[in-house]
Amino acid sequence: MYGLKQSPRAWFGRFTTAMKKFGYQHANTDHTLFIKHRAGKVTLLIIYVDDMIVTSDDTIEIEELQKRLASEFEMKDLGSLKYFLGVEVTRSKHGLFFSQRKYVMDLLADTGMLECKPADTPIVENHKLGVYVD
Repeated sequence: MYGLKQSPRAWFGRFTTAMKKFGYQHANTDHTLFIKHRAGKVTLLIIYVDDMIVTSDDTIEIEELQKRLASEFEMKDLGSLKYFLGVEVTRSKHGLFFSQRKYVMDLLADTGMLECKPADTPIVENHKLGVYVD
Protein backbone atom coordinates (compact mmCIF):
# COMPACT_ATOMS: atom_id res chain seq x y z
CA MET A 1 0.00 0.00 0.00
CA TYR A 2 2.98 2.37 0.34
CA GLY A 3 3.22 5.01 -2.35
CA LEU A 4 -0.49 5.17 -3.06
CA LYS A 5 -2.33 8.39 -2.24
CA GLN A 6 -5.06 6.54 -0.38
CA SER A 7 -2.71 4.29 1.65
CA PRO A 8 -2.52 6.45 4.83
CA ARG A 9 -6.30 6.81 4.87
CA ALA A 10 -6.80 3.09 4.21
CA TRP A 11 -4.32 2.13 6.94
CA PHE A 12 -5.86 4.52 9.45
CA GLY A 13 -9.32 3.18 8.57
CA ARG A 14 -8.12 -0.35 9.29
CA PHE A 15 -6.49 0.83 12.55
CA THR A 16 -9.68 2.64 13.62
CA THR A 17 -11.78 -0.46 12.91
CA ALA A 18 -9.44 -2.55 15.07
CA MET A 19 -9.50 -0.01 17.92
CA LYS A 20 -13.31 0.07 17.88
CA LYS A 21 -13.32 -3.73 17.92
CA PHE A 22 -11.14 -3.55 21.06
CA GLY A 23 -13.72 -1.26 22.73
CA TYR A 24 -12.07 2.12 22.13
CA GLN A 25 -13.80 5.29 20.95
CA HIS A 26 -12.52 8.32 19.09
CA ALA A 27 -12.09 11.42 21.23
CA ASN A 28 -14.30 14.32 20.20
CA THR A 29 -11.30 16.67 20.25
CA ASP A 30 -8.80 14.68 18.16
CA HIS A 31 -9.51 11.88 15.69
CA THR A 32 -6.08 10.32 16.37
CA LEU A 33 -6.88 9.89 20.08
CA PHE A 34 -8.65 6.72 21.21
CA ILE A 35 -10.16 6.30 24.69
CA LYS A 36 -11.44 3.33 26.65
CA HIS A 37 -13.13 3.45 30.04
CA ARG A 38 -13.21 0.19 31.99
CA ALA A 39 -13.93 -0.44 35.66
CA GLY A 40 -13.37 3.20 36.59
CA LYS A 41 -10.03 3.34 34.77
CA VAL A 42 -9.04 5.10 31.56
CA THR A 43 -6.71 4.04 28.75
CA LEU A 44 -5.59 6.50 26.09
CA LEU A 45 -3.84 5.85 22.79
CA ILE A 46 -2.75 8.58 20.42
CA ILE A 47 -1.21 7.85 17.05
CA TYR A 48 0.81 9.96 14.64
CA VAL A 49 1.80 8.35 11.34
CA ASP A 50 3.44 5.13 12.62
CA ASP A 51 4.19 6.17 16.22
CA MET A 52 1.80 5.81 19.11
CA ILE A 53 1.69 6.55 22.80
CA VAL A 54 -0.38 4.43 25.18
CA THR A 55 -1.01 5.49 28.75
CA SER A 56 -3.39 4.27 31.42
CA ASP A 57 -4.00 3.72 35.08
CA ASP A 58 -4.90 0.13 34.07
CA THR A 59 -1.74 -1.93 33.44
CA ILE A 60 -3.79 -5.01 32.51
CA GLU A 61 -5.57 -3.06 29.75
CA ILE A 62 -2.24 -1.84 28.39
CA GLU A 63 -0.95 -5.42 28.20
CA GLU A 64 -4.16 -6.62 26.53
CA LEU A 65 -4.08 -3.75 24.04
CA GLN A 66 -0.45 -4.50 23.13
CA LYS A 67 -1.30 -8.17 22.49
CA ARG A 68 -4.38 -7.29 20.41
CA LEU A 69 -2.53 -4.71 18.34
CA ALA A 70 0.39 -7.11 17.77
CA SER A 71 -2.06 -9.73 16.47
CA GLU A 72 -3.45 -7.22 13.92
CA PHE A 73 -0.35 -5.17 13.00
CA GLU A 74 3.42 -5.52 12.92
CA MET A 75 4.53 -3.60 15.98
CA LYS A 76 7.50 -2.95 18.21
CA ASP A 77 7.33 -1.77 21.83
CA LEU A 78 9.99 0.90 22.38
CA GLY A 79 9.47 1.02 26.15
CA SER A 80 8.90 4.15 28.18
CA LEU A 81 8.35 7.36 26.26
CA LYS A 82 11.54 9.34 25.70
CA TYR A 83 10.91 11.38 22.55
CA PHE A 84 7.76 12.10 20.53
CA LEU A 85 7.13 14.72 17.83
CA GLY A 86 10.06 16.87 18.85
CA VAL A 87 9.35 16.68 22.58
CA GLU A 88 11.78 14.97 24.96
CA VAL A 89 10.22 13.33 28.01
CA THR A 90 12.25 12.80 31.18
CA ARG A 91 10.98 11.06 34.31
CA SER A 92 12.15 11.68 37.84
CA LYS A 93 10.83 11.26 41.37
CA HIS A 94 9.45 14.80 41.02
CA GLY A 95 7.36 14.00 37.92
CA LEU A 96 7.53 14.24 34.16
CA PHE A 97 9.56 16.94 32.45
CA PHE A 98 9.04 17.99 28.84
CA SER A 99 11.68 19.74 26.75
CA GLN A 100 12.30 20.59 23.12
CA ARG A 101 16.06 21.08 23.56
CA LYS A 102 17.06 18.35 21.08
CA TYR A 103 14.57 19.64 18.52
CA VAL A 104 15.87 23.21 18.86
CA MET A 105 19.52 22.11 18.72
CA ASP A 106 18.83 20.07 15.56
CA LEU A 107 16.98 23.04 14.04
CA LEU A 108 19.88 25.39 14.84
CA ALA A 109 22.36 22.91 13.35
CA ASP A 110 20.25 22.48 10.18
CA THR A 111 20.03 26.26 9.68
CA GLY A 112 23.71 26.90 10.44
CA MET A 113 22.89 28.96 13.54
CA LEU A 114 24.41 26.68 16.17
CA GLU A 115 27.27 29.10 16.86
CA CYS A 116 25.05 32.21 17.17
CA LYS A 117 25.01 34.16 20.42
CA PRO A 118 21.93 33.69 22.59
CA ALA A 119 19.69 36.66 23.34
CA ASP A 120 17.49 37.41 26.32
CA THR A 121 13.85 36.50 25.95
CA PRO A 122 10.87 38.23 27.52
CA ILE A 123 9.64 35.01 29.13
CA VAL A 124 10.26 34.30 32.80
CA GLU A 125 12.97 31.65 33.19
CA ASN A 126 12.26 28.50 35.23
CA HIS A 127 8.58 29.37 35.50
CA LYS A 128 6.65 26.75 37.48
CA LEU A 129 3.25 25.78 36.13
CA GLY A 130 0.43 25.41 38.61
CA VAL A 131 -3.27 24.85 38.79
CA TYR A 132 -5.32 28.03 38.52
CA VAL A 133 -8.59 27.95 40.45
CA ASP A 134 -11.05 30.78 39.92
